[in-house]
Amino acid sequence: MTPSPGGHRPFGARVKAFVALTKPRIIELLLITTVPVMFLAARGVPDLWLVVTTTIGGYLSAGGANALNMYIDRDIDALMDRTSQRPLVTGMVSPRECLAFGIALAVISTVWFGLLVNWLSAALSLGALLFYVVVYTMLLKRRTAQNIVWGGIAGCMPVLIGWSAVTNSMSWAAVILFAVIFFWTPPHYWPLSMKVKEDYARVGVPMLPVIASNRVVARQIVVYSWVMVAVSLLLTPLGYTGWFYTAVALATGGFWLWEAHGLQNRAKAGVTGAKLKEMRLFHWSITYVSLLFVAVAVDPFLR
Repeated sequence: MTPSPGGHRPFGARVKAFVALTKPRIIELLLITTVPVMFLAARGVPDLWLVVTTTIGGYLSAGGANALNMYIDRDIDALMDRTSQRPLVTGMVSPRECLAFGIALAVISTVWFGLLVNWLSAALSLGALLFYVVVYTMLLKRRTAQNIVWGGIAGCMPVLIGWSAVTNSMSWAAVILFAVIFFWTPPHYWPLSMKVKEDYARVGVPMLPVIASNRVVARQIVVYSWVMVAVSLLLTPLGYTGWFYTAVALATGGFWLWEAHGLQNRAKAGVTGAKLKEMRLFHWSITYVSLLFVAVAVDPFLR
């Protein structure tokens, strides 16, 4: 039963609802790209208290961005199957509460980073939040099929934050890993969009699979995939990583390309429905980025 804004809302359910506003599963992925970069920047084990404070600050910042995203998108969330149980749609959290919660997390996370990490990380964190909320959610998402391409920049920022937390500076290593996530985001998200494109079509969000054929989308996925793998291999010739990272990048990247080309071949053949198997690449994309960044963390100990 969906509670009304003024109806009974149990305390435990309310707590779970506010946690859900932060989108914990998405934040897990962001933290996977933050902490390993700290190991690479430190060329070993970074200060553990710094890791803790950076992780907490990153969760608060990303959580605030996600809450504000839900506040802005509450109208279309109510019409999409995959978002129909979000807290604002069910009435477990009111729009005013969600807005206040998101703003509070944005302020707290920025101050947290500034006082306990450094102000460069605070600026990068706030920039990522504003980019996700304003540029992606408010300006791009409902207007262009390139929404996830450029909006994905916000999801690349944890790499820079992890590096700056340790060094209070930037590096080409951080820029390269930023680029890896940039080129990873579209071929990670487009397979999921292919699966739920009817949802996006229903609310008028022009995700690429909504306005283009599976064949066109799959071709774009292959192009971005090749660039992503190529960029991931730049760390070693520039001296930032050694044999272990290179081996992992080649193996995981090779399997990614196999899956991407498999999807393209099925799309070219006109396969649709469950036989298209687009979610295989989506699930592998999460495994890929996890393994690649674990390799980033482990590599300094094997050189």
